[in-house]
Amino acid sequence: MTTSEVAAGEQGAAGELGAAGELGPVSYLIVEFPGSTMTGEAFPLLVDLVDRGLIRILDLEFVTRDPDGSMRTVELRDLDSDGRFNLTMFEGTNSGLLDEGDFAEAASTIEPGSSAAILIFENHWAMPFVQALRRTSAQLVAAGYIPQDTLEASVIATEH
Repeated sequence: MTTSEVAAGEQGAAGELGAAGELGPVSYLIVEFPGSTMTGEAFPLLVDLVDRGLIRILDLEFVTRDPDGSMRTVELRDLDSDGRFNLTMFEGTNSGLLDEGDFAEAASTIEPGSSAAILIFENHWAMPFVQALRRTSAQLVAAGYIPQDTLEASVIATEH
């Protein structure tokens, strides 16, 4: 699914993505679990963000990169084979935004022998701000994240 299809209000398994102009800023995260170890500690916090209306999950996929470098998707039920995590609430979060190119790009960031979660989410908290911008014909022309390592290095550099 292309960005223009999302903006036009196409539906996905995650539900109605919104009519034209009603989708907030969309972000993605790739979270690596070195050695494919996952504690599940962050899952309740992710659910809390959704429950409070701060974000809306559009896609959540789990992948593993085998020692030979190949990558494959992992079903949620396979992650929770011992019942340790309650992942059922994440089943069906697939808007169709992720494609093979995205998985290939993610593979380059994940170490062999590790797993990762690929999360695409709408920053729902920003909707009033975005709607105000759209009413005034303003356009968001750039956005991004500053890596945590870069922030820490900057703080250390300013302290010396």
